[in-house]
Amino acid sequence: MPSLFSKIVSGEIPCHKIAETADFMAFLDVFPLVEGHTLVIPKAEIDYIFDIEDDKLAQFHVFSKKVARAVQKAIPCKRIGVAVIGLEVPHAHIHLVPMQTVADINFTQTKLKPSSEELAETCEKIKKFID
Repeated sequence: MPSLFSKIVSGEIPCHKIAETADFMAFLDVFPLVEGHTLVIPKAEIDYIFDIEDDKLAQFHVFSKKVARAVQKAIPCKRIGVAVIGLEVPHAHIHLVPMQTVADINFTQTKLKPSSEELAETCEKIKKFID
């Protein structure tokens, strides 16, 4: 059964896409911890990040780095926090979270509920900095 993220890759479910290659995609989390919270996924449906082949895992991290740099330029923050949890959606993914303090990457906190228009504005801000 396709994961939620596979449905995003196929276009069945819309997203606020920041960047895409033949193998990877980055898009905004619709229930972010903070503005700019981005998800980076492999397009291949792989449940566990450490099941990704070594060369693809390296490429996945390089792609994530490119996206993180764009997020950091677009969203004022001290750092981009990186988290791999992998329990909510059975599809490998990396969370890129703009942080002022460590509390910004606390996944037990109440999530934001931005409108589609707010997400679109944030997406456009970040896309301007994708190399």
